[in-house]
Amino acid sequence: MTALLPSRHGTPTAWHRAMAASDLAGVLALERAAYPFPWSQGNFIDSLAAGYLAWVRHDSQLQLVAYCVAQPGYQETHLLNLTVAPPQQRRGHGRALLLALAGWARARGDAALWLEVRQSNAGGRALYAGAGFAEVGLRRGYYPDAQQQREDAVVMRLALRDAAPGAGDALD
Repeated sequence: MTALLPSRHGTPTAWHRAMAASDLAGVLALERAAYPFPWSQGNFIDSLAAGYLAWVRHDSQLQLVAYCVAQPGYQETHLLNLTVAPPQQRRGHGRALLLALAGWARARGDAALWLEVRQSNAGGRALYAGAGFAEVGLRRGYYPDAQQQREDAVVMRLALRDAAPGAGDALD
């Protein structure tokens, strides 16, 4: 899948496509730059082998700026990893991937899109809330942290159908 997103001037500024094994070196470099506890190469290989939805996003200079990995399930999809290169954050790349993922999940008939985000990740939580996700739970000790402890994850859900009027409108 390739999606071209027009700029204000009508020319493509960024696009995404399916992640391939040949993308893993760049994806791993970005993952390591973005997180103190990055996914391993094995995590990505296993996700691709399992047939999970995995997209990479490039800018107009063909630079990798973001990627996502999601696990389709029965009438729902679980976003496992959404990463934007630190210098490219707050430029719409994460939101564009969320919009594309929500559209993909909605088209296959999913009722919801789920994710976990670090409780301390204020930027990520704001991105997801601004896209219509609601905080619905907490997973205690879900993520490792720097002090050999564990950090809680906030569970968030985006209703894709069978929702009250106005629910999920941010991504419609």
